[in-house]
Amino acid sequence: LDRQPLGGIGSMFEVQRSVGWSRYTSSLSLKPEVLSSGEGGNVQKIRKPLGVVGSITPWNWPMLIAVWHILPAIRCGCAVVSKPSPYTPLSTLRLVELMNKVLPPGVVNIVTGSDGDAKLGALMSAHDGIRKIVFTGSTPTGQAIMRSAASTLKRLTLELGGNDAGIVLPDVDPQAIAEGLFWGAFINAGQTCAALKRLYVHADVYDAVCEALTAYVSNIRVGNGLDDGTVLGPVSNQMQFDKVAALVESAKAKGRVLIGGVPGQGLFYPPTLIADLDNGDPLVDQEQFGPVLPIIKYTDVEAAIAAANANPAGLGGSVWSGDPEKARAIAARLECGTVWINQHGMIRPDAPFGGTKMSGLGVEFAQDGLHEYTDLQIMIS
Repeated sequence: LDRQPLGGIGSMFEVQRSVGWSRYTSSLSLKPEVLSSGEGGNVQKIRKPLGVVGSITPWNWPMLIAVWHILPAIRCGCAVVSKPSPYTPLSTLRLVELMNKVLPPGVVNIVTGSDGDAKLGALMSAHDGIRKIVFTGSTPTGQAIMRSAASTLKRLTLELGGNDAGIVLPDVDPQAIAEGLFWGAFINAGQTCAALKRLYVHADVYDAVCEALTAYVSNIRVGNGLDDGTVLGPVSNQMQFDKVAALVESAKAKGRVLIGGVPGQGLFYPPTLIADLDNGDPLVDQEQFGPVLPIIKYTDVEAAIAAANANPAGLGGSVWSGDPEKARAIAARLECGTVWINQHGMIRPDAPFGGTKMSGLGVEFAQDGLHEYTDLQIMIS
């Protein structure tokens, strides 16, 4: 599909998730909702398809995110123009080719670009024949889309950058949570919007969590995605690789490299843990979008909550604890669209997903996500 390993949580996983999301989305409907009936009159809430939807997708999960955009749109009765990333267009091109074997002509369309990619997206978001743009990608690009869309007052669903924080409480078993922390942070080599990007660990278990996580990472195989046993592949492109490498180099000046930290050949970067960092350090403040996790020690949970919230992004977050009630109380105070307890990044087709603050507008998935592709009409009789 792209640069993911074939097995494990890689390309086959992406295809399986695409199938699951498609099946769930097909079960949703837009039945009229009766708000009132009787002597006072009848009031119905009706959802009508917007029309043509423009979908602009990123390079990290190219097929799955295209499914997230296209399936609810056509379920509502909309047509779609899809524009994949120029880094990973092939799986989306094949997806649309297969869709067009069963759909009427013109329902799902695809346009691709390379050097003119940014211009192509701008043309779509300004086009008066497109009623809505659904975009997954960086916050600056989302802001540019909003500006381009303003003249036609397009509907927008923007799932933008995240810098998800996890808070580990002192009552955890470090060995028990190491696997969950790893996959929360390093799925798709960290190239996932809702991956764990900053880890705040209480001083009482800080060393033990660092040791358990380092031990787990030491057994992770990075390499050719076609080889059996490969867990993580390369960073997807040179631009992103250079960003990850620069953030790691800046973190080395202050932090302690527990494992990794030295670029491999080509675009392979080993999973890297850097301890003893804090808010204000670039690797903590900026979304790395790669196989690197900064670990921050805290002593006061109130300070940890404040530090987690002191970031313009607000996509996801997590709390790790042996006491689920205590974890939920802290989770409710995190400023993010989705918060997980003792896991991270496990999104579902039946749960709305979207960001707060600078992480976007609107939601995807489930009934709420389906409604984003409709105009609301109230009928009173």
